[in-house]
Amino acid sequence: MPTGVALQDPREQLFAAAERILLRDGPQALTSRAVTAEAGCAKGVLHRHFADFDDFLADLVRDRIAQLDSRRAALLAAAGTGTVAGQLTAELTDLFSGVAVAVVALIIFRDDLRARLRATTPAGVPLLTEAAAMLAAYLAAERDLGRLAWDADVGTLAGTLLGAAHLLFAGRDATPPAPATVHRTVAGVLAAVLPA
Repeated sequence: MPTGVALQDPREQLFAAAERILLRDGPQALTSRAVTAEAGCAKGVLHRHFADFDDFLADLVRDRIAQLDSRRAALLAAAGTGTVAGQLTAELTDLFSGVAVAVVALIIFRDDLRARLRATTPAGVPLLTEAAAMLAAYLAAERDLGRLAWDADVGTLAGTLLGAAHLLFAGRDATPPAPATVHRTVAGVLAAVLPA
């Protein structure tokens, strides 16, 4: 590996390399050597920015969780527009079409990583727990606008939507489910709480 090559943003380059490996080869292929080779840098670069490889992985997951903040703001801003099922279909498709399914597999695959993430996500699966909170906030906003039944249990709905979408997207090699399939699933989950 070359040394002395300046990286513009080493953390982001290492995170991007890790995501490519996750998507291409799965969590079992993710090692510090694989990440630095994919990023085209010396192995020492990773250890200069992170205490160890599990620290790197924990920061990767925390970074992806932090990205949900901007998604949450955009989703909340969309409350009252389009259809509830349409907004959720787009959000779930966007969420799971990226690296989220691979990151969840990584979290499940590595016990030490899950333990490190318990400080910020004490219950549930990190990333999915935060995504469920984002969906619940959106559903609550739609309920407050009268676009869902006044007694809709937004927490249960959010978890159900997230779980159903994860099942649709997980285990696929390349082709995501058709938008119509995702929409049908979302509409089915919401059927009882949408106004007639």
